[in-house]
Amino acid sequence: MKPKAKIFAVRGSMPLAKMIAKSYGQELGQVTITEFSDGEFQPSFEETVRGGRVFIIGSTFQPDTNLMELLLLCDAAKRASAKHITAVMPYFGWARQDRKDKSRVPIGAKLIANLLRSAGATRVMTMDLHADQIQGFFEMPVDHLFVSSLFVPHIQERNMENLTIGSPDVGGSKRANNYAKKLGCEMVICYKERKKANVVENMKVIGDVKDRNVILVDDLIDTAGTLTKAADMLMEQGAKSVRAYCTHPVLSGSAYDRIESSQLTELVVSDSIPLKKESPKIKVISVAEHFARVMWNVHHHESISSHFIM
Repeated sequence: MKPKAKIFAVRGSMPLAKMIAKSYGQELGQVTITEFSDGEFQPSFEETVRGGRVFIIGSTFQPDTNLMELLLLCDAAKRASAKHITAVMPYFGWARQDRKDKSRVPIGAKLIANLLRSAGATRVMTMDLHADQIQGFFEMPVDHLFVSSLFVPHIQERNMENLTIGSPDVGGSKRANNYAKKLGCEMVICYKERKKANVVENMKVIGDVKDRNVILVDDLIDTAGTLTKAADMLMEQGAKSVRAYCTHPVLSGSAYDRIESSQLTELVVSDSIPLKKESPKIKVISVAEHFARVMWNVHHHESISSHFIM
């Protein structure tokens, strides 16, 4: 009989991890965290992992302790002789640093890939990377899942007339095009100009949105500056309504205030990152079952190719 896989989690991802474990059909493994007075901490597995498969769930959103705790748990599993160590990262932080876009800057996503390998991870499972090519930074298998398998049916169930899919920036046009093809509808693109990070200077729309119900799709929403500016602009251009589907709700700074005061009808996100607070405009779709199914298939050596289709 094949031994059970064991599932553990970092503290910051505990709500999602508990739901994943429940969907998988077992309890989360026990981890004890020893904290020192200077803020340093040391995790410890309270059960054997020798020779088995370990899933460690941890989205690497801020603060940095989420990443550090994931790395320490991977290292602990390696030193406790676990055979397979999968870092399950619903949100892969630092992914926006996927290239050198100016002189004397790091490639943060590659650094994280190296750190995970050094810590002992033998596989990575993640969802909606900021750039697909980040998979090439790893010298190990990467299971890159897409939330569109949940978002597309949710949109279809609403049966909206005159539907148009939009991208809040040019970089997300491929994602928007894939959604538009699946939904059989038109697509528009918002073109933005920045003078510094997180600040949109100017924005224009490519395409017609008059009397259309527009849905903006993106991999993450951070300060919400781009998204809310796009929503307001689309309404000014004659859109009937504007909604947004964004995978990772980073929602930093004044994001919640911007969403509340914008003309967005609704923002739909996943639970890859826990919300800092509730909002009547924000709806959460859980990815727990999605990850649990893939984890089960990985452990039992079954195909997971259907989960890679956007």
